[in-house]
Amino acid sequence: MGTPMSEALKAPRVAVPSGDANRWKALVFIALAQLMVVLDSTIVNIALPSAQKDLGISDGNRQWVVTAYALAFGGLLLFGGRIADKWGRRRAFLTGLIGFAMASALGGLAVSGPMMFGARALQGVFGALLAPAALSLLAVMFTDAKERAKAFGIYGAIAGGGGAVGLILGGFLTEYLDWRWTFFVNVPFAVVAALGATLVIREPEGGRNRAPLDIPGVLLSTLGLVALVYGFTRAESDGWSDALTVSMFVASAVLLLAFVLVESRVKAPLLPLRVVRDRNRGGIYLSLGLAIIGMFGLFLFLTYYLQIVKGYSPVKTGFAFLPMVAGMITGSTQIGARLMTRVRARLLMGPGFLVAGLGMLLLTQLEIGSSYTTLLLPAMVLLGLGMGTAFMPAMSLATQGVEPRDAGVASAMVNTSQQVGGAIGTALLNTIAASAKTSYLKDHIAGAATKPQQQLVGLQSMVHGYSTAIAFAVGILGAAALIAFTFVNAGRPGSTQVASGAGVEDEAPVPVVVH
Repeated sequence: MGTPMSEALKAPRVAVPSGDANRWKALVFIALAQLMVVLDSTIVNIALPSAQKDLGISDGNRQWVVTAYALAFGGLLLFGGRIADKWGRRRAFLTGLIGFAMASALGGLAVSGPMMFGARALQGVFGALLAPAALSLLAVMFTDAKERAKAFGIYGAIAGGGGAVGLILGGFLTEYLDWRWTFFVNVPFAVVAALGATLVIREPEGGRNRAPLDIPGVLLSTLGLVALVYGFTRAESDGWSDALTVSMFVASAVLLLAFVLVESRVKAPLLPLRVVRDRNRGGIYLSLGLAIIGMFGLFLFLTYYLQIVKGYSPVKTGFAFLPMVAGMITGSTQIGARLMTRVRARLLMGPGFLVAGLGMLLLTQLEIGSSYTTLLLPAMVLLGLGMGTAFMPAMSLATQGVEPRDAGVASAMVNTSQQVGGAIGTALLNTIAASAKTSYLKDHIAGAATKPQQQLVGLQSMVHGYSTAIAFAVGILGAAALIAFTFVNAGRPGSTQVASGAGVEDEAPVPVVVH
């Protein structure tokens, strides 16, 4: 018995309109909004030390600048995706943009720690509405195979490389202006994107979900995801055996299991299980989550390595990541987009993750005196090329063949897998690095008689911890490739044309054209 997607691929040829005339202009503003959300994930990290000092935030509480955002964003993504399906994606997109801008301005004006934490939580709330609305707009606006490939190539490049651009922008703003500008910079982004979206985005008719909202599903999914993300955040700061950490994981498992049981029984579920039951989409969500865990090995440890070990400034550190951004753009727009309509998705995703893993493998050779040109540069280019090539078809296939009424929640699942992957990556790889560092110090510190020797051993232990954690990231990327090869069995991800105007009241699948 075939999957929903495979059945859709067998559907008879149907005439489908080519899409809204302004869809390419709309892509510019959708991409700008996505860039703003992705930038925010790294730009604030650069500004955190300065903000902590100015606002008098204690070391114990500074994690909440990041955690407050992650909890709200990760916990509300499914709810935000379904709101976009019900309320209209264009309206959800504009509301998310305006709300995110206002929350960013509040963060820039913060005069205390609690005010900053509240602003970050609000950013997460509106980001959870904005991100799935942006991706689902692309899914329903671009229905032609070749156009869809190009559009998702651009989107995939931004989704993958935006975090590295945030390091550059954050370094510039913090070093030459003030940390507050890492928040204020979102306002012009949002204003331009909102004005443009108002003028050019026209959502296809008939794509809304008119079913009543699944309140039990909203509560269970939100609480379950919040507990999961907070559990990993606690594990990073307080350890995996901490009582509250363990209780968060247990609570998350119970809540998410209850969520699945509820969704299998209610008439109008928040997350129809048909969305994740499809082996292709399920494989994509899982492989993307694993890939994000692996990517955090690069962002997290290379940032510290370049600044602490190599003595790079924040701006120079940001520029050091540019080759990876260039690789992602090339992989998404020149490799993925060009091959997407010619080869099967797994033949782009699997090799893409393997190439990225090869870049990570080079970084396991990291030492104090490692050369940027001969080691870090080729490693980042490989990682960028691989991730860009893999992300591109994954983003497209994750929303392809899904009914228009489910486009928002299917898009939210893409973001959820990445958000949870980021939380896991931060906690897991940090723990591995810290453990390896402690073990190295214990074995080598006795032989360091002088203070300079002790400082050298300290740096060596730090680098050893990074390279050990990166080795685990290599294995994780290998697992992502294996899942892509095994689960993703759909045809060419750009070889279908999805009718975006199908009604939402019936249960019939959306007709799909096979070329």
